[in-house]
Amino acid sequence: MNNPLCTGHVPATDLSRRQFLNRFGLGLGGMALATLLNPSSASAATDLGVLGGKLHFPAKAKRVIYLFMAGGPSQLETFDYKPLLNQRHGEQLPDSIRQGQRLTGMSGNQASLPLAGSVYKFAQHGKAGAWISELLPHTAKVADDICVVRSMFTEAINHDPAITFLQTGSQLSGRPSIGSWVHYGLGSDNENLPAFVVLVTRGKVDQPLYARLWGSGFLPSKHQGVQFRSGKEPVLYLNNPDGVSPENRRMMLDRLKELHEIAAERSGDGEIDTRIAQYEMAYRMQTSVPDVMDLSKESESTYALYGPDAKKPGTFAANCLLARRLAERNVKFIQLYHQGWDQHGGLPGGIKRQCAETDQPAAALIADLKQRGMLDDTLVVWGGEFGRTNYSQGKLTANDYGRDHHPRCFSIWMAGGGVKPGSVHGETDDFGYNVATDGVHVHDFHATMQHLMGIDHERLTYRFQGRRFRLTDVHGKVVKAVLG
Repeated sequence: MNNPLCTGHVPATDLSRRQFLNRFGLGLGGMALATLLNPSSASAATDLGVLGGKLHFPAKAKRVIYLFMAGGPSQLETFDYKPLLNQRHGEQLPDSIRQGQRLTGMSGNQASLPLAGSVYKFAQHGKAGAWISELLPHTAKVADDICVVRSMFTEAINHDPAITFLQTGSQLSGRPSIGSWVHYGLGSDNENLPAFVVLVTRGKVDQPLYARLWGSGFLPSKHQGVQFRSGKEPVLYLNNPDGVSPENRRMMLDRLKELHEIAAERSGDGEIDTRIAQYEMAYRMQTSVPDVMDLSKESESTYALYGPDAKKPGTFAANCLLARRLAERNVKFIQLYHQGWDQHGGLPGGIKRQCAETDQPAAALIADLKQRGMLDDTLVVWGGEFGRTNYSQGKLTANDYGRDHHPRCFSIWMAGGGVKPGSVHGETDDFGYNVATDGVHVHDFHATMQHLMGIDHERLTYRFQGRRFRLTDVHGKVVKAVLG
């Protein structure tokens, strides 16, 4: 065959991106490359997203750092103080409170559902008098910078659909993640780094996390999150293989560009120009990624702020510090995952360890952003996929108990980026079982996040399979009471 773009008997115009990368090899990695640029731009610096830089209303937040506590932290040991549970410790959950609501199979077949009071003390902090557990002393110190939402609720009662719901707005997999919607709508502000970066605490074993939680779903794949890892290769397949020098890589990209230009001339496919830009972005990332991942440039006072784990790559503390560095470089959406919060038994000891790992770094992130003048335009969110039951799963003793999944109410906090600081929103009943006032559904939470970034959640849509989809599906309202 005379076609200069053919390899074997497959025309180049029929090659997928993965096939094409495999043919040219050299380890750039299609998954990392496909997420980095808008198709209409050769530089992420001019990527304004589908909105073209024209926001629906003035944005308070330029970027988001989402600290996701996978497994479902117990609100009853963290932010939702319920002295009645201590008073009635060991008594049965009243039918009038449960109201026939479904339970999981893990505790639904128990002969009794004994109420379990928290073994940890609470105190009020900040100008709003937010009740915060003794497990979170550092978070208590930044109480005047955060808004505690105690009335979150969801529809999912098991981990996979619940995490998927919080991350994509649907319990079913296949929808775009929050960060993908942000990148799709707003584009990127950094020509050398992805707009959506994911960090997962290393070495935690709990409910599994899937790459689809930061996937782009039916949006173009360039909008999916790029996971940065600790170690010598933060982005898989980005480094040059052994024996390939930067000069050789540059030469290969130049020749590849020539081949793409021939293909573009023949096919008229504008996507080919985008491929060239994606390869160039990956080439630039070979320098920008090691630079942002190099925490050795941080001061000892900064390490002290984030805690003793800050110097250990892959820990939650190191990832919080890295999140601040990414925010400084105007990465739009930074997602941190910390597993281990699924305490069906031995909750007092388990949640104490989890809080010890996360309390100081999360509070340090708030303080660090604030001292650098970045908190006002950075939205920080902390929370999991659902709450925990007010009754004990398994054996109840004076000092030990477990809690099952509970979608009816749970707590999160938000800070910066236009959120009302030093405030508390919503209440649960005295038993900590149902929302009493000002409930915030998952769709409301997503609508509020997008609003803070200047997006009308009803207007940012994508047409797929005959209908227009959005992050909030056909629901959701902005929770104006939490806006500053």
